[in-house]
Amino acid sequence: MLHEASTKHEGELEVSFGYKCNGNIDEIREVSDKFEIQPGLQRISSFSCLSGAALSANATLANTNICNGLIGEEILPTWDSPNSFRKVPSSPTLSRLDILSTSMQSSLSNLSCSPSTPTSEYDSYLSKSMSAPSGSEGFLNVKEVQVAGGAAGEDRVQAVCSEENGWLFCGIYDGFNGRDAADFLAGTLYETIVFYFNLLDWEAKNEASDGLDMDNSHPLDDGSITHERFSPLKNNSKNASDIHSVFENHSYAKAGMTNYPLRHGVLDSLQRALSQAENDFLHMVEQEMEDRPDLVSVGSCVLVVLLHGKDLYTLNLGDSRAVLATLDVRGNGGLKAVQLTESHTVDNELERARLHHDHPDDPTIIVGGKVKGKLKVTRAFGVGYLKSKKFNDALMGILRVPSLISPPYVSTQPALSIHRISKSDCFVIVGSDGLFDFFGNEEAVNLVRSYILSNPTGDPAKFLLEQLLLKAADCAGFSKEELITIPAGRRRKYHDDVTVIVIILGTNQRTTRASTSIRAAMHHHHP
Repeated sequence: MLHEASTKHEGELEVSFGYKCNGNIDEIREVSDKFEIQPGLQRISSFSCLSGAALSANATLANTNICNGLIGEEILPTWDSPNSFRKVPSSPTLSRLDILSTSMQSSLSNLSCSPSTPTSEYDSYLSKSMSAPSGSEGFLNVKEVQVAGGAAGEDRVQAVCSEENGWLFCGIYDGFNGRDAADFLAGTLYETIVFYFNLLDWEAKNEASDGLDMDNSHPLDDGSITHERFSPLKNNSKNASDIHSVFENHSYAKAGMTNYPLRHGVLDSLQRALSQAENDFLHMVEQEMEDRPDLVSVGSCVLVVLLHGKDLYTLNLGDSRAVLATLDVRGNGGLKAVQLTESHTVDNELERARLHHDHPDDPTIIVGGKVKGKLKVTRAFGVGYLKSKKFNDALMGILRVPSLISPPYVSTQPALSIHRISKSDCFVIVGSDGLFDFFGNEEAVNLVRSYILSNPTGDPAKFLLEQLLLKAADCAGFSKEELITIPAGRRRKYHDDVTVIVIILGTNQRTTRASTSIRAAMHHHHP
């Protein structure tokens, strides 16, 4: 029988937070002090609450010295809030990014997916952006946001919410060979994304002032879109024309009725931000690898989920997953699991085929079930020694890849998708691969479903980790209590670092939409 999660041991859950959207305050029964309810906000978001939790298995440094300690000592503490959401001012865009990377301005015009805009225009925007105070203009640029997140082993989790503007940003960064790359992402990626959204806004205003007549019409503008997956956007004239017009009318986004160009502009901004972060990280690695050659092997999977109005965007590299639970109208009234993301591993036949196509003259692409015998994931952030000879040469002996014939072997091209939230959608599970080592998509959805039915105002993310610990302990042949006494490092033998966020969709506040929808379906099919 499923029961309320009861993880109490100190240090077991490094991260555990929750957020409940505002509604009729008199009708809300507060779950715990970890669920922040913000009064006086106009509800336009399409989620009602969320919870996040993370559990470590790997031993890692508490703070790395990356960027001379700036990220670990100054930036991450301002973002991290592992036990609850807290309100923080939205910092001026680029103030930190400019400090972190001297390559920002020069690399803007060199990104593979950047539009061919003259550098002087970008420089003009950069100077204005860095000097202007934070305001409410732009796609995600607001005066205040709610933030939560932290680290568990080599995993990093981050959630940023602006309920009054109807959006939620979630990032899970599953680091490997160290936490430096995951730390870098947690310290910079969100602000880089905000910068590129504002850059698109600036481009759109410039084109509008030039009197350009953009046609925003598209067959999908009527909101009929449910789910689309996209290949990475290329730098061609058609895409450049489309994305320049995406912010012509912000009322679309505020009403939750995003049009086709806006959707593609969001995806392009996400990809451009990831490319920028990769450029900046590898630039920093190159400067520091003489003293820290291990940095060339450090990397991270990346999963970003952005819920804006009724549009749910995903960007992923690696094997973390976003799984949607939606009513199975053709079945018995239960829930079906829809994986919104791709799994980029050597076990994926499509990924193996891509690698062999990209490296026809290399007979040793996959060795021992890993890319070049080193890495199971085929797409990742960082991990420079599998992308460039200069990084591989920084390593000595068996750490070096012996035959780097045609790098890069690990791709930084993300998988992108959009899903249009419908009334049938109940919740989304966002998790690192450590969760799915033990639970398939359907099993994870059914666990959350059963828990919500019994505990409509409980903490499903924490419950999933409770169930994972019980299963991991059972597989190892001892009790959960014995498992959690095993120190980090040795515990990696029994389970990976695990991070999970559960986003409950809908706006009903007395009970969640997931609970009411499931109950209605069960009542309909089981009178």
